[in-house]
Amino acid sequence: MISEPSRHCAVELQALPSRIGQVRRIISAQLRYWHLDPLIDHAALGVTELLTNVHRHAQPDKSCTVEIELLLDRLTVSVHDHDPRLPTVCDADASATSGRGLAMIAAVSESWGVRPSDDQGKVIWFTLPAPSLTTALPPLPVYGSTTDGPFGADVPGLMEPTAARTRGRSAVVG
Repeated sequence: MISEPSRHCAVELQALPSRIGQVRRIISAQLRYWHLDPLIDHAALGVTELLTNVHRHAQPDKSCTVEIELLLDRLTVSVHDHDPRLPTVCDADASATSGRGLAMIAAVSESWGVRPSDDQGKVIWFTLPAPSLTTALPPLPVYGSTTDGPFGADVPGLMEPTAARTRGRSAVVG
């Protein structure tokens, strides 16, 4: 039984360069709201790398969902896209200008993985160690619409955070 609540936030978007920066700012704002400022840099770096991969490689479209979930002492950041092809970690040549994203995620995260999703796509996730929830975090917000909350009305595609949402995390590390 899980005795601590989870905190969850999700954003649906097209993985375009202008949206990637916006999602990075949303993730940073949400982590500040949860008083998890020390996690911002690693979470922002990881989500940027995952969204860049969707932008560069995902077929048939660039639509995806970014989720962050704080459960007990772990923050999980995941990106779900509609491309069933699973990524692999590459040994990028020293002069290569790309190919290091998953290796960077592996280096800055506690764990990471990829799994097929129910809709023929995939979910790539990584975890970061977080302070215990026994530290002073604000109460879970109750939003009346998707435009309420810490982000205001100017962030399209933001979905409501939900409490006590948990999922098993199986991984095929590639």
